[in-house]
Amino acid sequence: MLRLSVASWVLFGLAPVVVTAADTRAETLVVVTAAGPNSMDIHGVGANRPAYGASWNLYDRLVSFGSKVLPDGSRSYDHTQVVPELAESWEISPDRLSLTFHLRRDAVFHDGSPVTAEDLKWSFDRAVSVGGFPTFMFKAGSLESPEQFAAVDRHTFRVTLPRPDRLALPVLASPVAIAINSRLARSRATAQDPWAMEWLKANDAGSGAYKLVAWQPGTQTAFERFEAWKSGPRPALRRVLVREVPSAGAQLALLRRGDADVIFNLPAKDARDLAAEGRFTLASNLVENAMWYVGLKADAPPFDQVKVRQAVALAIPYEAIMSSVAYGRGRALFGGTEPPTAATWPSPTPWRTDLTRARTLLAEAGYPEGFASRLALDQSLADPSEPIALLVQEALAKIGIRVVIEKIPGANWRAALLRKDLPMLVNNMGGWLNYPEYFFFWAYHGQNAVFNTMSYHNARLDALVEAARRETDDEAYQREVAGFITIAYEEVPRVPLYQPVLDVALRKPVTGYQYWFHRQLDFRQLAKP
Repeated sequence: MLRLSVASWVLFGLAPVVVTAADTRAETLVVVTAAGPNSMDIHGVGANRPAYGASWNLYDRLVSFGSKVLPDGSRSYDHTQVVPELAESWEISPDRLSLTFHLRRDAVFHDGSPVTAEDLKWSFDRAVSVGGFPTFMFKAGSLESPEQFAAVDRHTFRVTLPRPDRLALPVLASPVAIAINSRLARSRATAQDPWAMEWLKANDAGSGAYKLVAWQPGTQTAFERFEAWKSGPRPALRRVLVREVPSAGAQLALLRRGDADVIFNLPAKDARDLAAEGRFTLASNLVENAMWYVGLKADAPPFDQVKVRQAVALAIPYEAIMSSVAYGRGRALFGGTEPPTAATWPSPTPWRTDLTRARTLLAEAGYPEGFASRLALDQSLADPSEPIALLVQEALAKIGIRVVIEKIPGANWRAALLRKDLPMLVNNMGGWLNYPEYFFFWAYHGQNAVFNTMSYHNARLDALVEAARRETDDEAYQREVAGFITIAYEEVPRVPLYQPVLDVALRKPVTGYQYWFHRQLDFRQLAKP
């Protein structure tokens, strides 16, 4: 057995990393991150963001996105290019109501059984039936019921749409559109659990480039290359170990010692400091279609009043958040002067700090003395959510809003959002598909029960979002997008703060990092030459 710098792991209170004798350090990537997956099943209730990364590497999808080289020489996925994965080819009918996929015949699941159209049918039926995140994700592409999915034959799979939707194909390239080994999953299902939700939460039934070796929630997840994978070039790394190290200082020490290869989702201050050192590769990407924001529960007092929400927007200490929390990294989403357009989304709001006007609006809303409230944050993203919350707490006190900060463990955060009982929250929302109407479908649409964390509903905004999803005329599309952004920014159920940067630090031998819309590591491109 080979242990990777046991003394260093013990120093930080971690179990030593153990790999088999067949492994070498050059074939093993050690990733440290603040929080790991709470599930191996992305369809499961409350699956967190690291669970998206596990799903991405364990499972295949029909299609994926291509890649491109950015002006700075780094690599990113390309949302304009859909490429084959399990599907070798596909056709879209002239009326845009049918998508027919032809599956590769050499794809197998991790247990060696073949991937068939019947597996896709069961997997997609599951996604639209279990409710919550996967069901709403599929709905974003007008994929709404099992009747829309058909196994034409063993290697032909068809999707039928109730209406043309330009997001349908991109949705099938997202992490939720996975192919599950239906025979294996069914063997673990019960009458009470027909979709094998309990078993798949902790087990692997995929055909992806990596298979699950071990999962210790709260500690580590171990992946191993699937040698029979056929849906892309053979990955360079034989094994990947993702270790959960909550302390940013411990993460940095492990990287500097050479005991960790990658720090994923690096805090802004640490990214700034590592960039100055020059010893490591720092991959920094502005996260598309994303924002840190303060959310306000819009369907209950006091935040059901627009003037109260506007008062909060006027009290936020935007400049302090940008300088002392984001460290100048990211894009400010306040103080805007230009009208919103699809081309510049996310665009800055017109709001800026004005405490005098904030007090006036609060009094006009019937709260001249202010009120008390709670401000929740995700403890697994305490940097930056906690310093944001503290600055907001201090600023709101100046207009009479007395806030108690509530820290919710990361494993419970998604469930807390789904309960819809948090009056205020600090959160980071990013839309996977890089279209403003996609973000608004998830974040503002009144029928969305998942990421409309503010319980906000405006019928005119909903109608504009729906129209933009199906629009073919560019001028009309631009008007619709500008319309729903303007409504959201005037009524401020969420107060945008800034568009974040995703920072990833890599030891110099590690190459091949590529930014992805889901903001998780894709092990397939990484190598240690």
